[in-house]
Amino acid sequence: MGDDVLTALVVDADALARRRVTGLLRLGGWQVREAADVATARHLATAEIDLVVTDALIGAEDGLELLRQLRQDGSQARFLVVTRQVTDELRAQATAAGALACLTKPVDAGVLLDFLRSRTTGPAAQGNTHEIHDVDDLHDADVEAELMDRLQEMYVNALPGRVSAIETHTRQGNGPGVASAAYTLAGTSGQLGHPEVASLCRAIAADARRGVMAHSRVQYLHALAGV
Repeated sequence: MGDDVLTALVVDADALARRRVTGLLRLGGWQVREAADVATARHLATAEIDLVVTDALIGAEDGLELLRQLRQDGSQARFLVVTRQVTDELRAQATAAGALACLTKPVDAGVLLDFLRSRTTGPAAQGNTHEIHDVDDLHDADVEAELMDRLQEMYVNALPGRVSAIETHTRQGNGPGVASAAYTLAGTSGQLGHPEVASLCRAIAADARRGVMAHSRVQYLHALAGV
């Protein structure tokens, strides 16, 4: 495991879902790599990866089989499975594959970050190997409130840079860059209670994917975000 900066690998064939988890992890101070398929994930899952977050089904590929392969390859990362519908059978299979938990998509920001803070960092986390069968124990009100306050502060601090990236890509006519940056901001904004910003970013990203650089929307985003 890395001693300083924690590194995660997020694996999901759904680009929007992948970016949402990636955005939340980055807000929490993680360095994140992304993969849309098993082959890319295995290539990116180097020794310094501390955490792998994978969908149970990566397109037509088995996310749990990926975890088994990574463990066979010598990975010491902690594993977390996300899925649209958590069942007892899937939870048991995820545990057997080495996952610490199986969480429902879209993953709640407070649940994900609190889970990671308490189970993947620090000496206590290193020794915590018990199985997690649900996330009801993560909803302590005081802890969640403190965590969300910290996330909101991180969000506000990161917002100027996120908006600036969208503006820069728009000015350059870089459609894929605009879409990626806008989808990332849309995900974290939606999760952290900023629906207007999230909705506007999704519209900017949708325009960019059609090759339209929505300069007026970006200007409105700048004003709406107050940066």
